Amino acid sequence: MSITAERKSALIKEYAREANDTGSPEVQVAVLSERIANLTEHFKTHKKDNHSRRGLLKLVSQRRRLLDYLARIDEPRYRVLIAKLGLRR
Repeated sequence: MSITAERKSALIKEYAREANDTGSPEVQVAVLSERIANLTEHFKTHKKDNHSRRGLLKLVSQRRRLLDYLARIDEPRYRVLIAKLGLRR
């Protein structure tokens, strides 16, 4: 269910705006999207795992807030990010 350190560093390297960038909204949304995808796969086999489902809902909400923030401060960056991640909206 969790994301591996190698995968997380690869995501950070791919979505970072500059060297050693781990706090930008793009990186945070990319990492959250990976965790959401992993949890979604987990729920295909563990349908009754409601405790983890609550965590998934919190992650989705956090990603939504970050995307709203990015859309508010810089619309072109938002558009590029959702196209790159394949997110709706």
